[in-house]
Amino acid sequence: MYARGEGIVLNEPSVIALNSRSGEVLAMGHEAWQMIGRTPSYIVAVRPLRKGAITDFETTQRMIRLLLQRVGVSRLNRPRVVICVPSAITAVERRAVTEAAKRAGAADARLIEQPVAAAIGADMPINEPIGNMVVDIGGGTTETALISLGGVVALEAVRVGSFDIDNAIQGYVRREYGIAVGERTAEEIKIILGSAAPTEDEVSAEVRGRELMSGLPKRVVLTPEEVRNAIEEPVTAMVDSVLSCLAQAPPELAQDLIVQGIHLVGGGGLLRGMDLRLNEESDVAVRRVRAPLEAVVLGAGKVIEHYESVQAMFMDGNAGGRRR
Repeated sequence: MYARGEGIVLNEPSVIALNSRSGEVLAMGHEAWQMIGRTPSYIVAVRPLRKGAITDFETTQRMIRLLLQRVGVSRLNRPRVVICVPSAITAVERRAVTEAAKRAGAADARLIEQPVAAAIGADMPINEPIGNMVVDIGGGTTETALISLGGVVALEAVRVGSFDIDNAIQGYVRREYGIAVGERTAEEIKIILGSAAPTEDEVSAEVRGRELMSGLPKRVVLTPEEVRNAIEEPVTAMVDSVLSCLAQAPPELAQDLIVQGIHLVGGGGLLRGMDLRLNEESDVAVRRVRAPLEAVVLGAGKVIEHYESVQAMFMDGNAGGRRR
């Protein structure tokens, strides 16, 4: 979360822990993330946002209210809110997001596309007549946008992201070794061993999980090559979406990309070798931005700081289509 005049004031994963018997919120953010896979059956740690969309409206509303409270918002202090959303979001999903924010305490809620916010946060010259391409690999979506003169010229969005890589790792370990590993363990495997292309200094690592046949704890050793093969399907879907967006680029803007390159943002952009893989398949230089995890919120922050002058960049939260 970014507050006007203050910068980033909160940085937490979008996870909330609930007591399913009483409906009480027990924890949120990092504290709730630590609970995933480690709680009694009546305590549920959930992500109310999946694939870039709201899967549980009431829980999302409660989470937004808690987030606003943490940064000092009260009934007497109702702020205007800018929310970054995937470009692929539908009109119904847009309405759900704005409605959840307003019910949670926002006086007004405006939406901006994540790739546009990421490009602003990465200090790309998006208001100039130059082709700027940004690839935003988030938890549930991968979005590639070609931006020029403040607008999206070409866009390709797929609902495949880092969580799909985690799921692919869980499926591989279960299928090949007969071992069940949790969501958090799969993410750790991705961070330590995951890669989109062969890289230097690769090392194997021990993984612990529960053997499905016996139910007993068991250890196995995974290699980076194994994990790379396990996650090939979601990684290929991400790469193909980037190539598809490049194919939509008008010739003049395509020329600019040879100089400007492709800018990689989002947590999924930190996957080792992703920049090498995209460069190899597109023959265009790929650069990770300075703060890939924070690029979107920093871009939204710049929009908040110049709220009155950037109205044209907001999406319409109530109807289909973008407003430019």
